[in-house]
Amino acid sequence: MSSLNTNFSKNISIVRPEYFFILGLSGIAYGNYYYVFLFIIYFITVIGNTTVILIVAINQSLHSAKYFAMFNMALANIGETNALIPNMMKTFFSDSQYISYNSCLANMFFVYFFIAVQSVTLVVMAYDRFIAICLPLRYHALVNNNVMSVVLSVAWAFSASMVGLLVSLITQISFCESNVIQSYFCDHAPVLRLACNLSSIITFIRNLNAVLFFVAPFFIIVLSYIGIFFAVSKITTWEARLKALKTCVSHLLLVMSFFLSVMCISIIWSNNSLTSNAGIIITSLAYGISPMLNPIIYVLNTVEIKVLIRKVFNNRSANRRNASR
Repeated sequence: MSSLNTNFSKNISIVRPEYFFILGLSGIAYGNYYYVFLFIIYFITVIGNTTVILIVAINQSLHSAKYFAMFNMALANIGETNALIPNMMKTFFSDSQYISYNSCLANMFFVYFFIAVQSVTLVVMAYDRFIAICLPLRYHALVNNNVMSVVLSVAWAFSASMVGLLVSLITQISFCESNVIQSYFCDHAPVLRLACNLSSIITFIRNLNAVLFFVAPFFIIVLSYIGIFFAVSKITTWEARLKALKTCVSHLLLVMSFFLSVMCISIIWSNNSLTSNAGIIITSLAYGISPMLNPIIYVLNTVEIKVLIRKVFNNRSANRRNASR
């Protein structure tokens, strides 16, 4: 470790380590079994979200604004999971916990980029539900495939630019004391703890990203549902009210899953009393569970997807019966 710390590349006043050391879980018996558990989460996440992507892409009946957003969310889920878990597997099962400076920044960018896309997509989904329930007669004018394509494209570009700015500012930081990251990937907060010249602009951009991708989306979604509940309260019959609210169940579950994870991670960042191992376990679960649950939520709460899956199984069963005759 000492030989690595002396191998620094210097650019005027900026001091950077050639490598970072990803600490991961330390001193825990059978810690490898936890990594295997995370890999199982990864496998379920990839299979589930890939299934959702294929269902939406193949079936023309699902080529609508609502399902474009669902397709986008599944893509972001796969992106986040692939940015996190395979690299972790490679790091800890190959006994090479060192990651180059540039690879660390790339890993940080892709993790936070896909998380930002998920957050913005949840806002887009809230907009879709708000218009569908509060302004149903104008739905096809305000929410159509062209509008959704433009909105989601802007969401990806905006997320990439803001997260890119956040990560690029890391290059203006000097690391003078340690290169050991107290996490299982190149997490932004643990990396900043290693800095010895943290500037106000970096703190401002970090807080701005937190507001843009976590605080603001949460309050926008809350406001949209206040409007939805107000509109539903004006419906005369309970059956019609429940029918309207049922269309929001999937989105509400996605919002709960995502923002509960964000809250858990925020608590870890602000609570120094937790041990490193406890923090790593909680954050890794928070990052991994939400993308795994999302496709399950889609399938269980989306009538069109359930109908298509039943058709596929019924067709296969019919083909098997015909083949056995």
